This record gives sequence, C-alpha cells and structure tokens, in this order.
Amino acid sequence: MEHQTIALAGGTRIPLIGLGTWPLDDEAARRVVRLALDLGYRHVDTAENYGNERGVGDGLRDSGLDRGDVWVTTKFNRRWHTDVLGGLAGNLERLGLDYVDLALIHWPNPDQDRYVDAWRGLIDARERGLARAIGTSNFTPAHLDRLLAETGVAPEVNQIECHPYLPRVAERAHHARHGISTTAWSPLGRGGQDGLLAEPAVGRIAGRHGATPAQVVLAWCLQQGVAAIPKSASPARLRENLDALGVRLDDEELAALTALPAPAGFAPLDPDRFGH
Repeated sequence: MEHQTIALAGGTRIPLIGLGTWPLDDEAARRVVRLALDLGYRHVDTAENYGNERGVGDGLRDSGLDRGDVWVTTKFNRRWHTDVLGGLAGNLERLGLDYVDLALIHWPNPDQDRYVDAWRGLIDARERGLARAIGTSNFTPAHLDRLLAETGVAPEVNQIECHPYLPRVAERAHHARHGISTTAWSPLGRGGQDGLLAEPAVGRIAGRHGATPAQVVLAWCLQQGVAAIPKSASPARLRENLDALGVRLDDEELAALTALPAPAGFAPLDPDRFGH
C-alpha cells in the first residue's frame, strides 16, 4: 500500500493517517498495534499518560517490521517540563526504543509556567537524537507565539482536537504561517455513531462516494493536510479508517463539512485550564 505522508519543517515525513491508542491498556495496545501494522498502518500515537507505552512497544516488535518503517509519536506529562531528558528516558524505556520519531509536550499547563523550559528541553533532545521531530499538543496560538518569541524555534507539529464540529480554521492558518503541521486527535468527533457520524450532511456525502461516514470525516482532515490519528480496536474499523485515504471530496463538500454547526453545549477542552 502507498503510504501518504506530510513533510515536516525539519525534513522528516509523517504518515498522514495513524493509529490512536488512548484509552487502550498495555495488553490491548499490543494486540491492536500489531493488527494495525499488519493492515498497513505505519504511524502509531501514544503518550505517557495513556499508560500503554509498553504495550505499544511490544506490538511494534511483534509486527516484525524494521524500526525505521514505523513512525512513533509519544508525549510526556507536566512533571517533566523541567527535566525533558528524564521524561523522554522514561518514554523510551517503556517503549523499548532508542528514539521516537516525534516527541510532544502533551499540554502546556500554563499554571506552572514551565512549557518554554519544556520546549528548550525538547530542542536539546532532538539535537541528541532522542527524537527525530519535536512538537506540542493542545497549544493555542498564544502558547506557540511565546515559544517562538523566547526560543526562535517553532514546533514541527501541534496536535489538537480537530474535526468538522471543531474545524480550527484560525488555528490551522496560524500553524501554516509558522511552518507547523497540524495533527488531529479525536478526528471523528465525540459521541461515536451518535455524534458527528450521524449528521445527515455527512451521510449524504458518504452516499455519493460509496464511503462510510467515518471515511468522509477523516477525508475532511486528510485532504486539508491534517494528519489524523483515529482510535479503534476493531479490525473492520481499522481497515475502514485506513481506506479513508482513497476518498476524495470536492471543495463544496469540504466547505459544507467545515460549516456544520456543533451541537449545543459542545466545547473543546481549554488548555489554559486543563492538562496533565
């Protein structure tokens, strides 16, 4: 299978679609990662906070694939913002790897005001070869601007919740201006089959393409250059999500999805208040 990728500012290429692993435990992560890699995935996303890095690493080794054939992203928690090398040492030990392809600060946690220190630590980690690429997760444009102002170095990736209910048009434009690639967590929205995937407009577009609603929503991300990391433990759903790479929406369909109103009460997590 052809693996579509996005070029990051530092020169590496991240696969456009990956496997999200939250909230799988170690045992489930081992099984699902192996299954996903067998199906053709080449991008796996995990984090210290997910508690499944050992299982993810076991699944990678079970696959028999060469290390360089699989993109691995992980993240570290707030307690490591002043000791990034120590935090990444733990990530790597649990994964059983010598390096990760992408290391992210999981949340900015501005209440402790150490995310610039964490960013400097990640720059050092990249120079030491512990991560091929570095970035952030759940950072707002204001947080990113501060990193740039104080270090002169932009993240290569900012991973944020992004889907048609939360299209992040302004945030993605800000990323693009600074050479930051966007990755979408929860790209299928919240609520599963009763949420975004049940929208009549999504169903109509899916019908026109002979696709599923999930494939249409993922294609909305992928065609706009947003990498997506949907999670599933089902073999059929894993294949369905991967096959979204073959769905091509037209400009009118992309715009219609972007314009979908979010349900009453829907709101993203606030990175200035939430974090770990």
